[in-house]
Amino acid sequence: MTEISDRTEPLPAAVQRFVLHWGDMGDQWGVNRSVSQIHALLYLSERPLTAEDIAEALGMARSNVSNSLKELQGWELIRRVPVMSDRRDYYEADSDVWSIAAKIVAGRKARELDPALAALRACVAEAEGDANIHPLAAQRLRNMQEFTRAVTGWYEQMSAVPRPKLMALIRLGGRIINLLPARKAK
Repeated sequence: MTEISDRTEPLPAAVQRFVLHWGDMGDQWGVNRSVSQIHALLYLSERPLTAEDIAEALGMARSNVSNSLKELQGWELIRRVPVMSDRRDYYEADSDVWSIAAKIVAGRKARELDPALAALRACVAEAEGDANIHPLAAQRLRNMQEFTRAVTGWYEQMSAVPRPKLMALIRLGGRIINLLPARKAK
């Protein structure tokens, strides 16, 4: 259990900047700005916060905060934590950057890539039996399906790589190309 003080202070400038920036990024990725801002605030907070604390700190409606907290829990980016002698719900964010990134990528794959791949499978199957589909359109559907399948397979492979090895791959960056066998130019 965590001990909590009921202090509410203005957010430091760097925290405000991060919260606003994270909100903008989330908005560009199709995530509600409030959800992203709440995640940013909880990520930087040194203590668990109540919905009331969050609403006050960010100047948001309590109902907006409640809905956003539910969404963040659905993504498993935050969790409720018990606090001694207090019946209110407190929340804290996962503070492991790798874990956060993995959860966001897995959620995006489930919400975007998996449905796209299913739709492409259906489109390719439907196009195969339709004489009205131009062969170029059918080929482009197959190309898109293959690309989406490859990206999905790559994600599944990379998600199984242990974190230290994945970090080594990331640090290699473009230099990893040098480890691949050379191909003859066509």
